Amino acid sequence: MDEDRLNIEEYIRLSKINNQNEPVNHVAIIGAGVMGQGIAQTIASAGVEVLIIEKDIVQLEKAKEELSESIDREIKRWAMTGSEKKAILSRIQWATTLDGIKDSDIIIEAIDENLEAKKAIFKAVDEIAKPDAILVSNTSTLSLTKIAEVTKRADKIIGMHFLNPVPKVPLVELVKALETSNLTVQTIKDFALKIGKTAVEVYEYPGFVTTRAIVPLLNEAMYILLEGVATAKDIDTAMKLGYNFQNGPLEMADMMGLDEVLAWMETLWKTLGEPRYRACPIIRKLVRERKLGKKTGEGFYKYDSNGKIIS
Repeated sequence: MDEDRLNIEEYIRLSKINNQNEPVNHVAIIGAGVMGQGIAQTIASAGVEVLIIEKDIVQLEKAKEELSESIDREIKRWAMTGSEKKAILSRIQWATTLDGIKDSDIIIEAIDENLEAKKAIFKAVDEIAKPDAILVSNTSTLSLTKIAEVTKRADKIIGMHFLNPVPKVPLVELVKALETSNLTVQTIKDFALKIGKTAVEVYEYPGFVTTRAIVPLLNEAMYILLEGVATAKDIDTAMKLGYNFQNGPLEMADMMGLDEVLAWMETLWKTLGEPRYRACPIIRKLVRERKLGKKTGEGFYKYDSNGKIIS
């Protein structure tokens, strides 16, 4: 009898949470890099209005062009139509200041993996955003609890770790900070479902699930290349055919951005101290040379203007 009563009370509690959820009509994204563009495209495709914010007009115009070109490549592959592109872009607005976030229901930070920079953004956003707005970080390795400390709404801080390419990967890791409320979790779960993502809840821990699991694989593939065991192409072919990977580890690293991958490695190495996360010298060399993968046209491979491997 007591168990039945508890189950009924839990059902009522969750029902109240669901009934409190307001529809998400406007989302702001801070950071117009590859991830920010992908998140914006995904959300706009679901019929939600999006505002993308970048630090200056030069970066903003570059992001506009990159997003348009990315969608054009999808159109060439018959994965999207011209009318769909028009509809998506019509729902995206662009800005270089935070003023437009005042009416946003959800604000997503999607900048590089730098804790202090993220904290600065969250502090500024917290002062401008409406009281019931949820603040989200796309961090792949950093502590949401530390980020939440600089705000006055710790219960409305949560992580959504999207994977690249965002429009194609149906997964998002949902990271709950220490004081994140159940209402915030449920709202973001519903939002993830609305934009076509399966949300996997993970505990706050360096690397969560996907980053922590993939980094050792990428790192080991780089060491195999460094030691001359096989070429980059043969390493990737072996993993694709041998383990049914869609992309090989080195191609995957290029897609993610070698500067981002290196940042993940350094954070995991610093926080966990496990040798498997110590970055291979080859990725450090490539990043120093600004050969960051597909986004710069060269990394472990060279790419043409359409992002196809040419060598």
